[in-house]
Amino acid sequence: MGCKETKSKVLDMYNNHSLIVNPNSKRNLLEKIFTLLSIICAIVAIIPLMLVISFVLIKGGSYISLDLLILEPEPPGDDLLSAGGIGPAIVGTLIMSLIAAIISIPIGVGGGIFLSEFSKNGNFAKFIRFGTNVLAGVPSIIAGVFIYAIIVSTKIIFGSMFSAIAGGMALSILMLPTIIKTTDEGLKLVPDDLRKGALGVGASKFTMITNITLPIAFRSISTGVVLGIARAAGETAPLIFTALFSRYYITGLEDLFYEMSSLSVLIYNFALEPYEAQNQLAWSASFVLIIILLGMNILSRWITSSTTEKNF
Repeated sequence: MGCKETKSKVLDMYNNHSLIVNPNSKRNLLEKIFTLLSIICAIVAIIPLMLVISFVLIKGGSYISLDLLILEPEPPGDDLLSAGGIGPAIVGTLIMSLIAAIISIPIGVGGGIFLSEFSKNGNFAKFIRFGTNVLAGVPSIIAGVFIYAIIVSTKIIFGSMFSAIAGGMALSILMLPTIIKTTDEGLKLVPDDLRKGALGVGASKFTMITNITLPIAFRSISTGVVLGIARAAGETAPLIFTALFSRYYITGLEDLFYEMSSLSVLIYNFALEPYEAQNQLAWSASFVLIIILLGMNILSRWITSSTTEKNF
């Protein structure tokens, strides 16, 4: 009986007394202040990005035309009408990014599978994860110098020095950490019950990985691949040491062993020219490169969002 009386008193107190919120209390005022500060910091952080993107889009977008996207750049001069275009640089960027992807995707995905499915939390896995984190923070120019010393200066690839192959190899080093980490984290999200169930019905570990864990983690892995390619496509320093620059389209597979143009190196070279025509080409190349990078980042976000919707 005493319990029922206590319960009725609590209900009466709840019904007769509403929750009183004091907006002028110290805690509420501090909450409002810190909320306002966080909003201001977010705006300040996004302003430089929006200014840079807007300036490049306005400055470079006004020069975009079909001829500019397909023609080869002409020798430096003051004639704005005969400056040529950036076609070889666009093709070269795509080719070297493709070479980097061919090298880094199998190695990166394989490394992520080893860390997640085989080594788990062993000492060797911890060493690989630590090395991956260090490699992700290494300046890109170090990758270019490394490939220059190992590949370019030694002429180890069929006697060629600066080449698209060397450039792709330098970019692949920059892609590896992103692919390894996203593959590792994506496979960790796969429930262990699925692994145990597959192994319990007699499936081999290879079959379990290829038919269950990899398909489930495919979207996460593909997000890392897209982000890795986006980072590689915008690099300049590694390509200066490895692929150098060329004003011409490739005519065959043998041209992969010679100098090749890229958008980032074209921007670097033409922005330093004293001629307005070449400066305009640099702005146009900047516009095209930003559009490519924005497209890749939007693609990665779409893959991530579609993964979330599928999982939930």
